[in-house]
Amino acid sequence: MKKTSVLFVCMGNICRSPTAEGVFRHVVNQHKLQNKITIDSAGTHAYHIGESPDSRSQSTALSHGVNLSAQRARKAVAKDFEKFDYIIAMDRSNFENLKNLGQGADLSRLHLFMDFAKDWDNDEVPDPYYGGANGFEEVFDMVQSASEGLLEDILSHA
Repeated sequence: MKKTSVLFVCMGNICRSPTAEGVFRHVVNQHKLQNKITIDSAGTHAYHIGESPDSRSQSTALSHGVNLSAQRARKAVAKDFEKFDYIIAMDRSNFENLKNLGQGADLSRLHLFMDFAKDWDNDEVPDPYYGGANGFEEVFDMVQSASEGLLEDILSHA
């Protein structure tokens, strides 16, 4: 299997994409593929550069055995389209922002995360930032499902 790189992207890189990075890393580690798949996350906006993930995201993830505390927010850049094999947007708005950022790049790398989820009808991971704790739990469940589907997709192309 060739080395594969994955970048998860939401708006601020403090809720959804860090959760996706952490959950996907956990899934990859369970399959002992950490030496074959590199994982990162970023935001389309620069609101939170250098900050840790939202405490509610961290708490929800930790309750499922996933630690997000080492992550720091960064902004997505055009070079990410050269560096990553998969660029995964959490929603259509960030998908469009990434398409604009990657003009001239290989946009076949760009995907909506929920396209990989088998047991959800949603095509977007909702932003839980302004909602209650239940929103973070729902996001975690959606990300878990999509992570498993994404790994299957990567392995099917290996």
